[in-house]
Amino acid sequence: MVSENRWLKLYVLEGGRSVNIYCVGRNYRLHAEELGNEVPTEPMLFSKPTHALIEMKGQEIVLPGDRGEVHYEAELVIQIAQPYKKGMKVDELVERFALGIDFTLRDVQSKLKKKGHPWLLAKGFPRSAAITSFQPFQGVEASKQVEFSLDINGKEVQRGKISEMLFDLETIIQFCAKHFGLGTGDLIYTGTPAGVGAVNDGDAFCLRWDGKPMGDCVIRLA
Repeated sequence: MVSENRWLKLYVLEGGRSVNIYCVGRNYRLHAEELGNEVPTEPMLFSKPTHALIEMKGQEIVLPGDRGEVHYEAELVIQIAQPYKKGMKVDELVERFALGIDFTLRDVQSKLKKKGHPWLLAKGFPRSAAITSFQPFQGVEASKQVEFSLDINGKEVQRGKISEMLFDLETIIQFCAKHFGLGTGDLIYTGTPAGVGAVNDGDAFCLRWDGKPMGDCVIRLA
């Protein structure tokens, strides 16, 4: 727990405040369709508490095993480097990126959707926002050419690149800034491509950028 807290101080706390974790839902057409959801016409945002964030560094990550299926959703994650000012572009605001997994209690989410309730119970539980170490952001155009992927137990289950997103990074940033505000250290999970599925106890996860490992972990359901 001590090492986890130190990591949270390093990556989550900026200037004495907790950063925001924004997530974009249904940002890849095929992913929206595979779950039988409507394809959105504007960015669809939800958030996670900072308690959800955990670094993937080869360790076991414990997730709830008593609330129905837990699904994985691999995503590109960008971090805001300075307070947003109107008109700022992505390459000015983003200095580094990571890959992440938006873990979702799918059965819980389905019940919440039927009731018209927010998704927080399905999306915001502890350790539901796994994230790799950060790397320098190479710019929007260069990043569009690179694929990211998720392997589970050595088998690729998801692959995508940000050029396939319904709403590009510029649109997402402008939307977040307008409706919620963006400050130093804020994280944005930018959406997941098709291929999501259920997590099994003991699954070994590895996130890759351009085929190179960026972070890994083993899941325990308890």
